[in-house]
Amino acid sequence: MEHNSTPQVTSESGLPSQYVTFRVSNLFFGIDVAQAKEIIRYQAMTPVPLAPTFVRGLINLRGQIITAIDLRSLLQFQELASDLRPMNVVVQTREEVVSLLVDRVGDVIDVEQEWFEPTPETIAPHVRALLKGVFKLKKELLLVLDGSACIVGGSQEESGL
Repeated sequence: MEHNSTPQVTSESGLPSQYVTFRVSNLFFGIDVAQAKEIIRYQAMTPVPLAPTFVRGLINLRGQIITAIDLRSLLQFQELASDLRPMNVVVQTREEVVSLLVDRVGDVIDVEQEWFEPTPETIAPHVRALLKGVFKLKKELLLVLDGSACIVGGSQEESGL
């Protein structure tokens, strides 16, 4: 799945109306389809000495070196079982292109803006800091991930800020 020339679909409110979805543990996340460059299978990674624990390593994607961010680590979940491999959701943040390591990739879904809500206070603060808000779907919440916050928020978490 490559989105080099995908037009950004937005509503009148300015929020995107299409999201690439994925799961990390039992949480259902989405990221703006315009930010998702591609989804790839697990790639071998080069460890980065002295990097924060959520930086799993670097991957070489057709000659481009990309930082792989382990969302399980960032969310303070247990590591994925050793016999399972995460998927890479390659996203363009404001700062750079990064790979988000996720458990499973879902579909691209359309959402209605009236389903959007601010992030509930009941969500743990370290998770809430990574979200733009939530969409109330029929069966569950879609947590709207802020790709840039995964870089900034994770750095603050590691440094104790």
